[in-house]
Amino acid sequence: MKPMTIPTKPIDGQKPGTSGLRKKTKVFMGEHYLENFIESIWTAIGGVEGKTLVLGGDGRYFNDRAAQVILRMAAASGAKKVIVGQNALLSTPAASNLIRQKKTDGGIIMSASHNPGGPDEDFGVKFNMPNGGPAPEDVTDRMVKATQSIKEYKIVESQDIDLSKRGATKLGNMEIDVVDPVKDYADLMERLFDFKAIKAMIADGFTLRFDAMHAVTGPYAKAILGTRLGAPEGSVVNAEPKPDFGGGHPDPNPIWAKDLMDLMMGDDAPDFGAASDGDGDRNMIVGKGCYVGPSDSLAVLAANAHHAPGYADGLKGVARSMPTSRALDRVARARGLDCYETPTGWKFFGNLLDDGRITLCGEESAGTGSDHVREKDGLWAVLLWLNILAKTGKSVQEVMNDHWAEFGRNFYSRHDYEAVDADTARKMMDDLGARLDKLPGEAIHGRTIASADDFAYDDPVDGSRASGQGLRIMFEDGGRIVYRLSGTGTVGATLRVYLEAFSDEPATFGEDPQDALADMIAIADELAGIEERTGRDAPDVRT
Repeated sequence: MKPMTIPTKPIDGQKPGTSGLRKKTKVFMGEHYLENFIESIWTAIGGVEGKTLVLGGDGRYFNDRAAQVILRMAAASGAKKVIVGQNALLSTPAASNLIRQKKTDGGIIMSASHNPGGPDEDFGVKFNMPNGGPAPEDVTDRMVKATQSIKEYKIVESQDIDLSKRGATKLGNMEIDVVDPVKDYADLMERLFDFKAIKAMIADGFTLRFDAMHAVTGPYAKAILGTRLGAPEGSVVNAEPKPDFGGGHPDPNPIWAKDLMDLMMGDDAPDFGAASDGDGDRNMIVGKGCYVGPSDSLAVLAANAHHAPGYADGLKGVARSMPTSRALDRVARARGLDCYETPTGWKFFGNLLDDGRITLCGEESAGTGSDHVREKDGLWAVLLWLNILAKTGKSVQEVMNDHWAEFGRNFYSRHDYEAVDADTARKMMDDLGARLDKLPGEAIHGRTIASADDFAYDDPVDGSRASGQGLRIMFEDGGRIVYRLSGTGTVGATLRVYLEAFSDEPATFGEDPQDALADMIAIADELAGIEERTGRDAPDVRT
């Protein structure tokens, strides 16, 4: 089977963001678009000749076709073996686990994470390194350079490989091993958590609802929560992965998981509710009448991880992305743990995890994880919560009440202004950035600004520096506002404003975060001129 060399030329805009390259599906389906980017990945990693890779995705539209193209390109470039999830499915954390367990040379994950799917929606591709984590900036920089100078790519001509059946097959000289996408991951979870205690809790009448949002975690949740832990039929809903996620938006937050929220806030709510996103790396946690924000969830998991066998010896340290609330910092101080503040993007946790500096980490965007893989992991977070509930005998609300009583409450919210004109958004950020030096000492709405900066991160492991990571405004009373332009959207710019206020007064702990943050919301708008510049008098999404 002779490789074909196909002439091509550079295509503008093939620059990966914090989690790979994401574009509209029809862009990826355009002539040479996917092929150019895959060839540029090969170039960036020094070629794939003789290498073993993992391949899978979240099942969104074009996932199956893209998998066939990638396999034919890998074979043409001399790859030794590709391990593929059955039906080209793999959750992102499961792919990370396979890369690590099988000691491969990396892997390609086809996903746009929590973005909607379908022919008119989004698609994405990213490369994960041999440690299981997303490619660092030096590698993605090489990808970008390769996309700008590409002249040709190699591919073999062949019939589609049957990815519906497990087992080994050949494409030319390259072996393709189609594997159960769930088993290795489920086995890992069983080693980390006290499945016996969780199973006993469920058998004793504990009820739960997991909404897989017609995304990739459906089969994982059914196998783990249902088969292994004994959750009754109906505990896992929307479990069949669909190319368009059932017409929904696979983002586990109160807006897009409204059916779950309505159930959990109703009179007949189960004891525990959870959801995960398109590729399985994000999570939402809800108790009876109690929504747990991602930043609070991260702090609670850090404070209680010792209840799970995999973390019984304690944590080495913790880390959070800069925009994530500082609730984790309070736990770290109380427990004597090092706490690192990194830029947004899971790849920045990789060095800390590999160097043994941290065990647990997370982001405000509903992603939490640990050193078991090198990605955030939605089901992992759900299982750690269940482990904590099983060992403490508390409800979700009781866990939260006890946590706030010990550490105080960091009221927190993220306001997203989506599809903002990119030039307008950039000008607003530039103008605010130019004023940062003059803001300390300024009083606004009764609060005094203590400091302001454009966040930069110096990696303590490799010494690399990441600058321009978001504008921070810190207040003397512990409040904070962060402004950042997101790299995960595919249209215009998404302006994200992160708002935080701290209280150690128990009488305030039950207050709605949007009410508790009313002053900070007004300050954020006034400082940046959001409504005046964008014409938006409210965000598109509040989380």
